Amino acid sequence: MDTLKARDAKDVEQAVRDAIAAEQPLEIIGHGTKRAIGLPTATNAVLDLSALNAVTSYEPQELIITVQAGAPVADVISMLDAKNQLFGFEPMDTSKLLGTPANAGTIGGMIGAGLAGPRRIRSGGVRDHLLGAASVSGFGDSFYIGGKVVKNVTGYDLCKLLAGSWGTLSVMTEVTLKVMPKAENERTVVLRGLDEIAANRAMTAAMGSSYDVSAAAHLPASSLRGTDGLSGFDLRKAVTLIRLEGIGASIVQRAQSVANVLSSFGPADMIEDDDSAAVWAAIRDITPFAASGPLGAWPVWRIVCPPASGAAFGQALARETGGEVIYDWAGGLIWAALPPKPDAHAALLRGKLAPFGGHATLIRASEDVRAALDVFPPQSAGVAALNQRVKTSFDPRNILNRGRMVRGSLS
Repeated sequence: MDTLKARDAKDVEQAVRDAIAAEQPLEIIGHGTKRAIGLPTATNAVLDLSALNAVTSYEPQELIITVQAGAPVADVISMLDAKNQLFGFEPMDTSKLLGTPANAGTIGGMIGAGLAGPRRIRSGGVRDHLLGAASVSGFGDSFYIGGKVVKNVTGYDLCKLLAGSWGTLSVMTEVTLKVMPKAENERTVVLRGLDEIAANRAMTAAMGSSYDVSAAAHLPASSLRGTDGLSGFDLRKAVTLIRLEGIGASIVQRAQSVANVLSSFGPADMIEDDDSAAVWAAIRDITPFAASGPLGAWPVWRIVCPPASGAAFGQALARETGGEVIYDWAGGLIWAALPPKPDAHAALLRGKLAPFGGHATLIRASEDVRAALDVFPPQSAGVAALNQRVKTSFDPRNILNRGRMVRGSLS
């Protein structure tokens, strides 16, 4: 396999132009931590961006950071933490779920994957925090979209297209992101023993309150899941978790108020600060389904559906497959680890999900399984045609991450 290690944007331009001339598609990677997500790419040429790892500009007082695409996310988060700031969308670290090296994911991969964590329900997703990006198109030309200030946008905010595009539209070389102040304290309200339907009602009540909840999740009772990050809980009993963040005095009052709102669901416990943060990191990274844990050989799906429908769908899916589920985003995001099967239960899962208006992405499975399935949600004819026109406008020769998202097609 030929690996081309870019040192700057000019190197990226040249690599893309050479690929066009040779009619050789490129696989775009940083440190390769997410290569096992999506369809196996149809190429032996790799464009490595890991050397583009500088923080170009950081203005804490303006809540803006500009960083090259190959910079490790963990290093950037550490820099933000030193200034009591963070990424509001709470980016997921897939290393434990996929069994890849820890702290190796890059900023470009973070944006290309678009996997936001529990705070997504309050602060928005990755695309909502991406202000601008310098990229190289499939023509081999550099371009910049968006800006470097937080402002209202008129016209098409094209940089949003890059979030969740999995490197199929352009090669990002540098991005500008807005950041947020880090909360002084956090506290999690814990309810125990609720079934999925009751937990869904409890999370809905908490989210509908005036107490500024920043996350809501539910872990059904299980004797199979791992306990990494959740060792303080007896997971043989279900737990429902409601997180609040802010200053100390506010947190105490708001958490108690949420517990009062939820009193009809049973007594509530509280966990605080570091203990609370560890629990939400485990939910963010889905460490109960870790590759090194009891369910490490099971395929894992990421399912998005209306929160009000999540409990009924997840309950039915677990019952019919013998799988395990975890609910985040107040029921709007379901992580499902399902027993191994040649199609990873894709037909059953998507057939049952369709009436709920949701979609599912296969995040972890063997290469053979991924090669045989639609890993990303199948598209209607109209959406597929629109996506193809967007793809063609960025990468007409289909050089970038060919076949990563749609099996047997040009993107």
